[in-house]
Parts: sequence; C-alpha cells; structure tokens
Amino acid sequence: MAWSHLIFDTLLCFLLSRFFLVIYRSFRRSERPMRRDTETCSLAIFLGSGGHTAEASILLSALDFSRYSPRTYIVSEGDELSSQKAVALEHLESAKITPFDDAAEGRLNYRLMRIPRARYVHQPLLSAPFTTFKCFLACVRLVTVVPLFQKTAPGKPFVDLLIMNGPGTCVPLCAAIMLNRLVGLPTPRMVFVETFARVQTISLSGRILCRIVDRGRSRLR
Repeated sequence: MAWSHLIFDTLLCFLLSRFFLVIYRSFRRSERPMRRDTETCSLAIFLGSGGHTAEASILLSALDFSRYSPRTYIVSEGDELSSQKAVALEHLESAKITPFDDAAEGRLNYRLMRIPRARYVHQPLLSAPFTTFKCFLACVRLVTVVPLFQKTAPGKPFVDLLIMNGPGTCVPLCAAIMLNRLVGLPTPRMVFVETFARVQTISLSGRILCRIVDRGRSRLR
C-alpha cells in the first residue's frame, strides 16, 4: 500500500509540474526559430460557418499559398457551405497559376477534415458538455493519434500553424493541443484572431483562449 501511495504521489507531482511548466511557457510565448524564405509551413485553419468562415477566407487570401502548404481546412460536421467555400478559395488560387509557375504544387496541396460541433445552435446547456466532450475526443484523434501513426513524417505535429477566429469549437481543439503539450508531444503554434464583429467586448472563446494560444489578435476599440 505504501508503494502505491508513493507512485501515485510521484505521478501527481510530475503531472502538476508539467502542467505549470506548460502554462508558464504559454504566458511567456517563447519564440521559435525563424523559418527561411525557402521553407514551407503547413497550415490549418478552422472554418466556423457563416461569418467566421467569411472572415477566415479573408485572412487566408492574404497568405502566399506556395509557402503555406499543405493546407488543412477543419470544418464542423454538417457545414457543407464552409467546405464549398474552402474548395472555391483553392480553385481561385489555382486559377492564378501560370504555365511556368514553380510554386504550382504548393498552391494545389490541401485537404478537408471534419470534427463534431461542440454545441449546436439552440442546443440546451444540459446536453452541451456531452457534445463538447465528443468534439474533444475527435480533436484528440486529429492532433494526437493520427500524427503518431502517420508514415510520412512520424513524430511531427499535424500542422505547423493553426489559425482560429472565434467559434466555440475552437476551445476543444485547443484543449487537445494543450494536452499534447502537457505530455510532451509536438504541437502546432496557435493563433487566435477575434471575430471582426467584436469591437467592444471579447467573445467567450477569446476570453478562454487568450492565455493559452501563442498569438492573439482583436479589433477592440
């Protein structure tokens, strides 16, 4: 019995120490080495439907698709409109390719991934924890399980950079990434951009995520 208590206390101390170390590093927002101009950066962006998707498309249109490649669009289940907008954006970028464009391959490299919604519109609050947990499990599979067993680049995060702009499903996604950091697995850098509609107050997602993401931006007056 004494050995079991000792093992439990040691494990608990390790987890608490690791947790506070991860939070401390999040507060410091330590810089990672700068990439060379010739290096690419794999990118994921969460499309949260409606205005969030439109704003995310505006953010993406300002990026160089040949450098931010491959791209992963994360959409909620049942959100066909966001999927269509992502494909339309990719087709629009591919139309800019010239016959002698050396960066054509990077511009055509993208994929769509779906996760359950954390909470549906008008969903009762009593059932929200169950759908949020279901979403969290799907996010763990996306950011932890799949990268561990991929054959092309094992041991690397599912992307280098994750951009989000406000929808509530961002919270379980970031929680899954923080779980990876807690256990010492590779994780992407997280950038949170507050929705353009928020000019006076920060959204609930923003208040939750502002202390754990690597970079956060808002348009508050």
